[in-house]
Amino acid sequence: MDLFFSPMGSSLASRITSYEAGIHLNFVQVDPVTKCTPDGRNYLEISPMGLVPALRLRDGFLLTENTAILQYLVASSLGANLAPLNAAELAKLHQWLFIVGTELHKVMFAPLFDKKASERTRTHTHDFVLASLAFLNSHLTERQYLLDRFSSADAYLCSILNWAAPTKIDLSPWPAIKAYHDRLLERPSVSKAIAEEWALYEADVTRHR
Repeated sequence: MDLFFSPMGSSLASRITSYEAGIHLNFVQVDPVTKCTPDGRNYLEISPMGLVPALRLRDGFLLTENTAILQYLVASSLGANLAPLNAAELAKLHQWLFIVGTELHKVMFAPLFDKKASERTRTHTHDFVLASLAFLNSHLTERQYLLDRFSSADAYLCSILNWAAPTKIDLSPWPAIKAYHDRLLERPSVSKAIAEEWALYEADVTRHR
């Protein structure tokens, strides 16, 4: 299966999850500026919305959206620790995937990366950031992970918490979040994924400077 990704983007969660589950993926980089792959293909002809991640399944179907891809990878990880054991665990996993994807990724971080966002939008986003991080910090206090064990939701959350520095969000007022993020950065699947993508990210930045 081909996973289309952009270095250090939210697609990092799929790379981490694939390593945790032992699922082999063929990683295809997409330049976030030119929307081209390394072999010169126009990614917009593959995925018209131009968003990553996108996972091309074995039957040729192109699966998009983080939450859908992560759920697919988890469902494919039979025998791996990522797979929920029962309906209640599955529902809790879905809940956290949607919280991370909508409330944190799209509502909190996306506006802060938008250079065209108005000052009013940034102020509103800042207020939402404070409320969201307070909620998350409370949940993670005395917890190792979002659920009872590491899940694809943790892979997703870790990936977007990496954006705190470039969006100038100081996590120090939320010690449980900072400790959680620092702890995940030491996890083998996470450190491996970041090491691989960071070099590609730096190359992208240099190329478009």
